[in-house]
Amino acid sequence: MTPLLSSKTLLRELPAPQSYQTNGTGHYDSAFAVSELANASFAAVGQQLALLMQAMGLSRDVLPVQVDQRLASLWFSYSFAAQGWELPSLWDPIAGNYRCKDGWIRLHTNLPHHRAAALSVLGCAEDPTAVRAAVETWEGQQLESAVVEHGGVAAFMRSRTQWLAHPQGQAVAEEPLVNWVAPRPVSLRHRPKATPARPLAGLRVLDLTRVLAGPIATRTLAGFGAEVLRIDPPGWDEPGVIQDISLGKSMASLDLRNRGDLQRFKELLSQADVLVHGYRPGALDGLGLSRPQRTQIAPNRVEVCLNAYGWTGPWAKRRGFDSLVQMSAGIADTGAKWAGVGKPTPLPVQALDHATGYMMAAAVLNALTSAATSQRAASARLSLARMAEQLAQMPRQLSGQKIEGARPEDYRSYIENSSWGPALRLRPALEIGTTQMQWDSPAQACGSAPPHWSAS
Repeated sequence: MTPLLSSKTLLRELPAPQSYQTNGTGHYDSAFAVSELANASFAAVGQQLALLMQAMGLSRDVLPVQVDQRLASLWFSYSFAAQGWELPSLWDPIAGNYRCKDGWIRLHTNLPHHRAAALSVLGCAEDPTAVRAAVETWEGQQLESAVVEHGGVAAFMRSRTQWLAHPQGQAVAEEPLVNWVAPRPVSLRHRPKATPARPLAGLRVLDLTRVLAGPIATRTLAGFGAEVLRIDPPGWDEPGVIQDISLGKSMASLDLRNRGDLQRFKELLSQADVLVHGYRPGALDGLGLSRPQRTQIAPNRVEVCLNAYGWTGPWAKRRGFDSLVQMSAGIADTGAKWAGVGKPTPLPVQALDHATGYMMAAAVLNALTSAATSQRAASARLSLARMAEQLAQMPRQLSGQKIEGARPEDYRSYIENSSWGPALRLRPALEIGTTQMQWDSPAQACGSAPPHWSAS
């Protein structure tokens, strides 16, 4: 029998290319190693699941991991293809990049309160032309600060040099890719339904995440059999996004500011094996869900969380999204110089979100292995900004055909009957021995399920 890695071995970085197998061809054309990042983040999931399966006695040896390079890259884009109907736009009409006095700024206005904050600062009509004229009167960093102070989200485009000299860039560069904190005794529930084909069957995952990294993490766990229960505020929706990331999940609603709903959530948490959340530092405390309180409610949970700009530094509590972090961290500026254009040039896909999501899933698996082998586990913290640093340091090594988009043969042959209509789903990109990703239910709309676990 191949010896299991020490339970003290925590996942800290992406796996090296020589530690897993790849097939398939193609890569994204970018100033950065986007497809290399896709391969590695999928491989991280596979390697950690292989170790967990051995720890659980589901395999005698650590199983080989194989990543389909083309499919991994495509999953970094969009896995869902509507058939006979159209998806809504991913972006609000106001969202986008705007030229300011001294460069470029990106406004993220998909959520109504973020849009209202930006328009309030700019003092203009809800019209792209009016916004463009108003932004041109501002210096970028001043507008960025003003929007953030009003509860909105925006990012001035900085170069890599500017970001690495910025206090937040310096703080993030000192953080580990996967930051493990608060180790404690953890006793895992027995899961008799777990099999080599569905190694996470019976695992209860409570999902408190939104667009996009966290939902990718929990979608990944669902792909290996976990029961994922996502909790959103009543009336929440993510048009054009939810179809991609609700695959295999139960989508419920609770208002955690309501005493009854908060109590119901605590009951769900007490029965969960895993908690995944995307709240900024301290945000749960005001709900009576601080870390000590979560541990009192669910002492044997595994917990993984993320934020946008890192867990230390002056921006640790700043709201953010992949597209904004790309602007802040010098990715969009580097892309513009690489492309030879005079405007922000982001990555071809939201790679920070996707890579962080898969690494979050890998961290869950790593913590479960620690608990299974040593009866102790730590909680993991990740961030989009730290993943940006990881990507910036990765060499581009792939060559050959450039990936422009999915082809018919990239999709599974059967129809997925989602809440919105029929669709096709990309074929899975990852195999662990003979274990493949598959989902027990199609993509579902927010609030379509009751807030409870299955009877199993």
